[in-house]
Amino acid sequence: MRTAVISNIRDIAREDWNRVTGTGQPFLRHEFLAALESNGCVGEAYGWWPQHLAVYDDADTLAGVAPLYLKNNSYGEFVFDWAWADAYQRAGMPYYPKLVSSIPYTPVTGSRLLVRPDCDHAKVTAALVAKSLSLAVGKQVSSLHWLFTDEADTSLLREAGLMRRTSCHFHWHNAGYTSFDDFLSRLNSRKRKKIRRERRYVSEAGVCMRIVYGNDASEQQWQVMHEFYCSTFNKKSGTPTLSLGFFQEISRTMGDQVVLVFAYHAGKAVAGAIMLRGENALYGRHWGCRQEFHSLHFEACYYQGIDYCIEHGLQLFEPGAQGEHKISRGFLPTYTWSAHWIANEQFREAISRYLQQEHELMVDYHDDLMLTSPFKATPGDDA
Repeated sequence: MRTAVISNIRDIAREDWNRVTGTGQPFLRHEFLAALESNGCVGEAYGWWPQHLAVYDDADTLAGVAPLYLKNNSYGEFVFDWAWADAYQRAGMPYYPKLVSSIPYTPVTGSRLLVRPDCDHAKVTAALVAKSLSLAVGKQVSSLHWLFTDEADTSLLREAGLMRRTSCHFHWHNAGYTSFDDFLSRLNSRKRKKIRRERRYVSEAGVCMRIVYGNDASEQQWQVMHEFYCSTFNKKSGTPTLSLGFFQEISRTMGDQVVLVFAYHAGKAVAGAIMLRGENALYGRHWGCRQEFHSLHFEACYYQGIDYCIEHGLQLFEPGAQGEHKISRGFLPTYTWSAHWIANEQFREAISRYLQQEHELMVDYHDDLMLTSPFKATPGDDA
């Protein structure tokens, strides 16, 4: 068994990578990560240098992979370590570069230690973790971070000595709903009326919603959708790192896993949302608009997604990071994790204490939010 560091994902054949990762989680697909690299969304411009890890079995066939990047900033990660970087700077030490195992600009939980199904899982994951740590030492980085790891990977990384960090997002789960009205019937009366009122605002404004799959979207529709995407960042003085070429490429290579929600008014597109579909889940990623309409953001980013999941039998809808306002619309607090290795012993001890305190606060936060669930306590209850 040997390991390697891959600086261009196209050095691994698409079929080999996808045989390891599967295609059910869209962000782990070779096509998605390759589109980021080939369209300049990672690399020199934004400080995400690919350093993907690969493990090969005794037959020199790809047995495991982990997406990994060398970074000189903390943008596009959604697990915030700005305070750590500031502490390093005040101590006269460099925090960057660092190594990050993550999907760029994508706060979605999933496996980061990926193993071909017919391989020895424990052996391959151990090789991936060992290679990541040796790379971190060899490159003399300040730290190594595994972001939005699933529960299994989080446990493995903790066993390897990394520190767990706990956070919270808001996810919708399909309880076997037969329709949107069936979903609403499980909510308490006040929240049910609120959602119906918000959807009514949109329809009464004359706004029509339409779902378009990536491989069916025209060049003009993609140009409009990319304009929406950029507009949100421009309004917030952010940087729209995903190019039109990136979106057009994944629409060709990933087909109906790319789900676009368009809002039309008077025959013109006025807003849109970009989502990606997995084997059993829908992921809301980006939103933008040309014209403001009451509750249109909720319709495009939440209710259309819930409708889609119910219609297609998807069990999970992750609408994006943060946002306690999602709870009243049926999205419940859900733990997310990351795992961290810090090279400097003094900083490692200080951050370890901080993460333990933060974990306890996050558990209290999660439990308090669960008390605000909009769902009825019992099926017959309508309080």
